Amino acid sequence: MSDFGFRVKPDAADQAISARVLEEMPNGVFRVELENRDVALAHPAGQKSRNFVRLLPGDRVEVVLTPHDLTRGRITRKL
Repeated sequence: MSDFGFRVKPDAADQAISARVLEEMPNGVFRVELENRDVALAHPAGQKSRNFVRLLPGDRVEVVLTPHDLTRGRITRKL
């Protein structure tokens, strides 16, 4: 469970990866640097987008990448 009292559970096929927020982009999209130094675009999943959870550059987050495009994903929780 995260600091915000909820957690978005990833699908069985998805794998969560630790990442760091690099910058905030328009429309609620964030550029994140994955733990393997790759850069991806990610958006807050579930209640994070509805409850206006503040994400700032430098924050550590958990990202679930899409199986089709490894440069896009969902931010499932703030670490």
